[in-house]
Amino acid sequence: MVSLHPPVCDFGWKARDFNLPGVDGKRYSLENVRGKNGLLVMFICNHCPYVKSIRERIVRDTLELKQHGINSIAIMSNDPAEYEEDSFENMKEVAKVFNFPFPYVWDETQQIAKDYGAVCTPDFFGFNANLELQYRGRLDASRKDAVADATRDLFDAMVAVAKTGKGPAEQIASMGCSIKWKNVT
Repeated sequence: MVSLHPPVCDFGWKARDFNLPGVDGKRYSLENVRGKNGLLVMFICNHCPYVKSIRERIVRDTLELKQHGINSIAIMSNDPAEYEEDSFENMKEVAKVFNFPFPYVWDETQQIAKDYGAVCTPDFFGFNANLELQYRGRLDASRKDAVADATRDLFDAMVAVAKTGKGPAEQIASMGCSIKWKNVT
Protein backbone atom coordinates (compact mmCIF):
# COMPACT_ATOMS: atom_id res chain seq x y z
CA MET A 1 0.00 0.00 0.00
CA VAL A 2 1.38 3.34 -1.07
CA SER A 3 0.56 6.45 0.96
CA LEU A 4 0.06 9.55 -1.16
CA HIS A 5 -0.70 13.25 -0.68
CA PRO A 6 -2.86 14.90 -3.35
CA PRO A 7 -1.92 18.31 -4.71
CA VAL A 8 -3.15 21.49 -3.03
CA CYS A 9 -6.33 23.28 -4.02
CA ASP A 10 -6.57 24.68 -7.55
CA PHE A 11 -9.00 27.47 -6.60
CA GLY A 12 -11.81 28.07 -9.07
CA TRP A 13 -11.37 24.80 -10.99
CA LYS A 14 -14.84 23.77 -12.21
CA ALA A 15 -16.39 20.47 -11.10
CA ARG A 16 -16.59 17.85 -13.85
CA ASP A 17 -19.94 16.24 -14.58
CA PHE A 18 -20.57 12.55 -14.07
CA ASN A 19 -23.37 10.00 -14.36
CA LEU A 20 -22.60 7.10 -12.05
CA PRO A 21 -24.56 4.19 -10.53
CA GLY A 22 -25.22 4.34 -6.81
CA VAL A 23 -25.43 1.45 -4.39
CA ASP A 24 -29.13 2.34 -3.96
CA GLY A 25 -29.92 1.51 -7.62
CA LYS A 26 -30.16 5.17 -8.72
CA ARG A 27 -27.85 7.13 -11.01
CA TYR A 28 -26.21 10.35 -9.87
CA SER A 29 -24.96 13.38 -11.78
CA LEU A 30 -23.35 16.62 -10.71
CA GLU A 31 -26.62 18.47 -11.16
CA ASN A 32 -28.76 16.14 -9.05
CA VAL A 33 -26.37 15.99 -6.08
CA ARG A 34 -25.22 19.60 -5.71
CA GLY A 35 -26.44 21.55 -2.71
CA LYS A 36 -27.64 25.15 -2.78
CA ASN A 37 -24.34 26.26 -1.18
CA GLY A 38 -21.96 23.69 -2.63
CA LEU A 39 -20.89 20.10 -3.02
CA LEU A 40 -18.34 17.84 -1.40
CA VAL A 41 -16.99 15.17 -3.75
CA MET A 42 -15.13 12.42 -1.89
CA PHE A 43 -13.06 9.68 -3.50
CA ILE A 44 -13.12 6.78 -1.03
CA CYS A 45 -13.06 2.99 -1.07
CA ASN A 46 -13.78 0.09 1.27
CA HIS A 47 -10.36 -1.46 1.90
CA CYS A 48 -8.12 1.54 2.64
CA PRO A 49 -7.14 1.85 6.32
CA TYR A 50 -7.15 5.66 6.02
CA VAL A 51 -10.78 5.60 4.86
CA LYS A 52 -11.79 2.93 7.37
CA SER A 53 -10.48 5.08 10.19
CA ILE A 54 -12.60 8.12 9.24
CA ARG A 55 -15.93 6.68 8.04
CA GLU A 56 -17.81 7.67 11.20
CA ARG A 57 -16.38 11.20 11.03
CA ILE A 58 -17.28 11.48 7.33
CA VAL A 59 -20.87 10.55 8.20
CA ARG A 60 -20.93 13.08 11.06
CA ASP A 61 -19.47 15.90 8.97
CA THR A 62 -21.61 15.30 5.87
CA LEU A 63 -24.78 15.22 7.98
CA GLU A 64 -23.82 18.54 9.57
CA LEU A 65 -22.81 20.06 6.23
CA LYS A 66 -26.30 19.34 4.86
CA GLN A 67 -27.60 21.83 7.42
CA HIS A 68 -25.39 24.45 5.72
CA GLY A 69 -26.64 23.64 2.20
CA ILE A 70 -23.63 21.51 1.26
CA ASN A 71 -24.46 18.11 -0.24
CA SER A 72 -21.96 15.27 -0.55
CA ILE A 73 -21.22 12.29 -2.76
CA ALA A 74 -18.67 9.49 -2.39
CA ILE A 75 -17.09 7.96 -5.48
CA MET A 76 -15.29 4.61 -5.48
CA SER A 77 -12.86 4.41 -8.41
CA ASN A 78 -10.57 1.55 -7.40
CA ASP A 79 -10.24 -1.55 -9.55
CA PRO A 80 -12.01 -4.26 -7.49
CA ALA A 81 -10.01 -6.92 -9.32
CA GLU A 82 -7.08 -5.82 -7.15
CA TYR A 83 -9.08 -5.58 -3.91
CA GLU A 84 -12.28 -7.66 -3.69
CA GLU A 85 -13.27 -5.59 -0.66
CA ASP A 86 -13.89 -2.71 -3.11
CA SER A 87 -16.50 -4.62 -5.15
CA PHE A 88 -19.89 -3.04 -5.85
CA GLU A 89 -21.58 -5.61 -3.59
CA ASN A 90 -19.24 -4.68 -0.75
CA MET A 91 -19.86 -0.99 -1.44
CA LYS A 92 -23.56 -1.67 -0.81
CA GLU A 93 -22.73 -3.37 2.48
CA VAL A 94 -20.41 -0.60 3.71
CA ALA A 95 -22.98 2.10 2.85
CA LYS A 96 -25.63 0.15 4.76
CA VAL A 97 -23.48 -0.61 7.83
CA PHE A 98 -22.33 3.01 8.18
CA ASN A 99 -25.69 4.45 7.11
CA PHE A 100 -24.09 6.78 4.56
CA PRO A 101 -26.18 9.96 4.31
CA PHE A 102 -24.84 10.59 0.79
CA PRO A 103 -24.83 8.66 -2.49
CA TYR A 104 -22.03 6.10 -2.76
CA VAL A 105 -21.32 5.57 -6.45
CA TRP A 106 -19.05 3.43 -8.59
CA ASP A 107 -16.69 4.89 -11.18
CA GLU A 108 -16.15 1.57 -12.95
CA THR A 109 -14.21 3.05 -15.89
CA GLN A 110 -12.13 5.24 -13.54
CA GLN A 111 -12.72 8.17 -15.90
CA ILE A 112 -14.21 10.42 -13.23
CA ALA A 113 -11.20 9.91 -10.94
CA LYS A 114 -8.99 10.86 -13.89
CA ASP A 115 -11.17 13.89 -14.74
CA TYR A 116 -10.88 15.14 -11.16
CA GLY A 117 -7.20 14.29 -10.81
CA ALA A 118 -7.93 12.12 -7.76
CA VAL A 119 -4.84 10.33 -6.55
CA CYS A 120 -5.73 8.67 -3.26
CA THR A 121 -8.45 7.53 -0.90
CA PRO A 122 -9.62 9.65 0.72
CA ASP A 123 -9.34 12.59 -1.64
CA PHE A 124 -11.73 15.48 -0.92
CA PHE A 125 -12.92 18.14 -3.39
CA GLY A 126 -15.04 20.94 -1.89
CA PHE A 127 -16.97 23.12 -4.34
CA ASN A 128 -18.95 26.32 -3.78
CA ALA A 129 -22.47 27.04 -5.11
CA ASN A 130 -20.98 27.82 -8.54
CA LEU A 131 -19.21 24.43 -8.49
CA GLU A 132 -15.78 26.09 -8.27
CA LEU A 133 -13.16 24.23 -6.25
CA GLN A 134 -12.50 25.88 -2.88
CA TYR A 135 -11.12 23.04 -0.75
CA ARG A 136 -8.81 20.10 -1.40
CA GLY A 137 -7.43 19.07 1.92
CA ARG A 138 -7.66 16.65 4.77
CA LEU A 139 -10.73 15.70 6.78
CA ASP A 140 -9.06 16.59 10.07
CA ALA A 141 -5.79 16.43 11.95
CA SER A 142 -6.16 12.75 12.85
CA ARG A 143 -4.86 10.81 9.83
CA LYS A 144 -5.34 7.06 10.53
CA ASP A 145 -5.89 7.30 14.28
CA ALA A 146 -8.70 9.41 15.68
CA VAL A 147 -7.46 12.27 17.82
CA ALA A 148 -9.74 13.72 20.47
CA ASP A 149 -10.72 17.30 19.63
CA ALA A 150 -8.94 17.18 16.26
CA THR A 151 -9.37 20.32 14.18
CA ARG A 152 -12.15 19.64 11.66
CA ASP A 153 -10.38 21.11 8.63
CA LEU A 154 -12.82 19.95 5.95
CA PHE A 155 -15.96 20.76 7.94
CA ASP A 156 -14.76 24.23 8.92
CA ALA A 157 -13.63 24.97 5.36
CA MET A 158 -16.94 23.87 3.85
CA VAL A 159 -18.97 25.91 6.36
CA ALA A 160 -16.92 28.94 5.26
CA VAL A 161 -17.59 28.01 1.62
CA ALA A 162 -21.32 27.82 2.36
CA LYS A 163 -21.26 31.27 3.96
CA THR A 164 -18.81 33.13 1.70
CA GLY A 165 -18.25 31.02 -1.42
CA LYS A 166 -14.53 30.89 -0.59
CA GLY A 167 -12.32 28.28 1.05
CA PRO A 168 -9.33 28.93 3.30
CA ALA A 169 -6.09 30.04 1.65
CA GLU A 170 -4.09 27.61 3.80
CA GLN A 171 -4.98 23.93 3.40
CA ILE A 172 -3.26 20.73 4.48
CA ALA A 173 -3.36 17.92 1.93
CA SER A 174 -5.21 14.71 2.65
CA MET A 175 -3.25 11.48 2.98
CA GLY A 176 -4.31 8.04 1.85
CA CYS A 177 -3.80 4.93 -0.21
CA SER A 178 -3.17 5.30 -3.92
CA ILE A 179 -6.10 4.73 -6.25
CA LYS A 180 -5.87 1.21 -7.64
CA TRP A 181 -5.76 1.81 -11.37
CA LYS A 182 -6.70 -0.88 -13.85
CA ASN A 183 -3.89 -2.43 -15.84
CA VAL A 184 -4.52 -1.29 -19.40
CA THR A 185 -2.55 -3.05 -22.09
